[in-house]
Amino acid sequence: MDLEVSPALTIPASELGWRFSRSSGPGGQHVNTSDSRVELSWNVADSAVLSDGQRLRLVTRLERRLVAGVITVTASERRSQLRNRELALAKLANLVAEGLAPEAARRRATKPTRGSNQRRLAAKGQRAATKMQRKRPSAE
Repeated sequence: MDLEVSPALTIPASELGWRFSRSSGPGGQHVNTSDSRVELSWNVADSAVLSDGQRLRLVTRLERRLVAGVITVTASERRSQLRNRELALAKLANLVAEGLAPEAARRRATKPTRGSNQRRLAAKGQRAATKMQRKRPSAE
């Protein structure tokens, strides 16, 4: 089952590595007998579907999640292994899509408008007047 990250990028099933183990999550007595926890691994460094630019971008953006060029996600939220497999695939797809997304344009700093400055000062004055009314009246 291939993983479609975007219309332009599909990770073949042959590059995905699966491991299953016993989950500590929900399931009652059933949890002690079935391997419902899923670990999904993908080797970013050796992937044939990535261009050099995509690989470099993923390695730099996901460097904290990579171990020897391999990214691993786990899923143990559901009771069934099938549901956890689907969750792990979705997590990996989101992670890779976020890693490949272009950087957002930098914000250009601007001055506040005259109107917004006047509204801010008026609100400050009104707040000060409210606090002045809370004071104890003078002894005069």
